[in-house]
Amino acid sequence: MDATLEAWGARADGWWRPPLPAAIRYSLLSTGKRLRPTLVFASAEAGGGGGGAVGVAELAAAVEVVHAYSLVHDDLPCMDNDDLRRGRPTTHRAFDVGTATVAGFHMVALGARVLDAGMAALDLEPARRRTIALELFRAAGAGGMIGGQALDLEAEGRRLPARAAGAGGMIGGQALDLEAEGRRLPAAQLEDVHRRKTGALIAAACVIGGLAAGAPAGACEALRGYGADVGLAFQIYDDVLDATATSDQLGKTAGKDAAFAKSTFVTLLGVGAARAEAERLAARAVDRLRQAGLVSPTLAELAHYIVTRPN
Repeated sequence: MDATLEAWGARADGWWRPPLPAAIRYSLLSTGKRLRPTLVFASAEAGGGGGGAVGVAELAAAVEVVHAYSLVHDDLPCMDNDDLRRGRPTTHRAFDVGTATVAGFHMVALGARVLDAGMAALDLEPARRRTIALELFRAAGAGGMIGGQALDLEAEGRRLPARAAGAGGMIGGQALDLEAEGRRLPAAQLEDVHRRKTGALIAAACVIGGLAAGAPAGACEALRGYGADVGLAFQIYDDVLDATATSDQLGKTAGKDAAFAKSTFVTLLGVGAARAEAERLAARAVDRLRQAGLVSPTLAELAHYIVTRPN
């Protein structure tokens, strides 16, 4: 995966002016878990295809490019305002806010280019290519990742009026801020945020792998159910790690959820119950595969890893 991303990153100099190519490579080649591309490979294998085929690597890389772009924008001052990601300065700290913002936009287009190359290498028919592209970009859009981020910010009370003072501005904004600190999203709404913001792209990675392998509709839906469950489990366990691990262990700033009074499954359930819910979802995900007759030790191991990982 790293070799595929490196190869595409090396082509950036011919497409964009400095410092954008360097910022894009910096964002793509940081030492992440590569969970989403691994799910593409494993799902392609489970669906009866060649998990190591060149085209599958490109599809997996496209998912990782879209994920990497989301991290760049998620860390911006207008979003989560983070200084640390994957154990090193965030892209806007290593470069600047403007460069990081524009780099993120161009990474969406890069993801589309990589996806197209993968589908061409696999020689997929037009209908399947369209389905795969829709899976990726719907998961990234308003119904998925971007929509989840918007709901997350809204829940924090951060959509404040723009007037400088008074009830429609500074004073009203402070009131909304104080109200948000004392407010907790109901479990159903919090689950919706998590399923969109984190789970949608993880589910899409699984479906894309199945589609690349030519898996039948029933198998692809089982992979979607698996991905949706492990995606939610991933975010719930992230909430647990934020409350229990250190910044050095996480490679990003720990304790931010509590500092910003965010609604999380830990604040709703407590650490122990949140951990148990993540484990329940991971087990259910594997059951979905078993019931569909999909045998994949790798996907089963990944479900276990998601709810036991150290960071």
